[in-house]
Amino acid sequence: MNSPLTSPDNDAPEAQGAVMQAHIARQPIVDRKQQIVGYELFARESGTAEHAPAQHSAESDSVLLFNALSNIGAERLFGEKLAFINCVVEDLKAEHLDIVFPDRIVLEVPRIYGDDPTGIAEVAAQLKPLRERGFHLAAGPFAAASLYAAWLPLLSYIKADVQSLSANVAVALQRKAESQRNVRLVAERVETPEQFKTYFDAGFHFFQGYYFARPQTISAKVINPAHANVLQLMNLVMRQAELNEIEQVLKRDPALSFKLLRYINSSGFGLMSEVTSFRHAAAILGYKKLFRWLALLLATVPGNAASPAIARTAITRGRMMELLAKGTLSDEDADNAFVVGIFSMLDVMLGVPMEKALSEITLSEPIVMALKDNTGIFGSYLQLTRAVEQRDFDNIDFLAMALGIQSWRVSSVHLAALAWVEELGI
Repeated sequence: MNSPLTSPDNDAPEAQGAVMQAHIARQPIVDRKQQIVGYELFARESGTAEHAPAQHSAESDSVLLFNALSNIGAERLFGEKLAFINCVVEDLKAEHLDIVFPDRIVLEVPRIYGDDPTGIAEVAAQLKPLRERGFHLAAGPFAAASLYAAWLPLLSYIKADVQSLSANVAVALQRKAESQRNVRLVAERVETPEQFKTYFDAGFHFFQGYYFARPQTISAKVINPAHANVLQLMNLVMRQAELNEIEQVLKRDPALSFKLLRYINSSGFGLMSEVTSFRHAAAILGYKKLFRWLALLLATVPGNAASPAIARTAITRGRMMELLAKGTLSDEDADNAFVVGIFSMLDVMLGVPMEKALSEITLSEPIVMALKDNTGIFGSYLQLTRAVEQRDFDNIDFLAMALGIQSWRVSSVHLAALAWVEELGI
């Protein structure tokens, strides 16, 4: 599906200038039957990089989490499995963990420098509320030492590098795991059949390494919202503005609204039905979590937004469809009509076919039908807006008549939509 205003060859370079790439590698973790139970996630600076960036900090961890939830999507990265994420001590009280639905997240906690007892005790106090919130916690073999006794009841996993693990330590870990029924042992960096057999026989529960699979990098194009819109939305959230005010800002930035809906889907909220209304999305998140998400969004994306011409076209479509639907459909369907219009150029924004773009986000079936095939309850409305853009007067009359809309009203609504977008300053 291409923009009706310009050819795809003209659209692509403009969109590409504002589109970046997010990259995350994942390596499977398998059980004793070699069934995948989770993935360890690694930051990557490019699609071909084989190692994580040298600098590992709370800031880089927040970028990885944000990319996983809002840019690439949890479904693509780990689906219903666990996600193991390395962290630094500063992460344990960092705000970016507030945006995460914790049930499928395993935080790998590092060793305290110098095994300082004060530091160990401080971290134990931080681990307890994380565990109570539902996070899973992992640490290295050091956690079996008596110095770390306060950590052990809070851990779900001990991950041991078999390349540097002695047989005596392996036996000691197994005994510790037997005494702490909450702890499961993970053998990592397993590279040969012999190593797998050794640690299988030693009673380890899970395994990770080149013997099973090398890390696979997953990349996604990232469309960036305008910083001004993010800042305005943060201000509205800080003063707990009415949801309709928040919704108006979301409506004028397709990239921002796309990221928000994908985040709600990707972070595992356990929703029983799809969220397609921006007002509903904001209500589900609540002010605090929405503010945290916006703060991360502001910190992790550059200043360039998606092509203004593409954004204007998408927003005009959304507003026009919303106004047309208000006279013929329910209020809820009018909201959904706006979503159809504003997402009708996702393929151009992301530089991928519409079907692939739609796989990145959960939308209701009527919205998907309109975006993929111009069918369903919203299909004719979308065709009508395109006909207006192309000044295809024969189709305008035909589609308007089919929808029971008078031609003069189509013109009036188009002008109103254009004026609304101008007022937004886009």
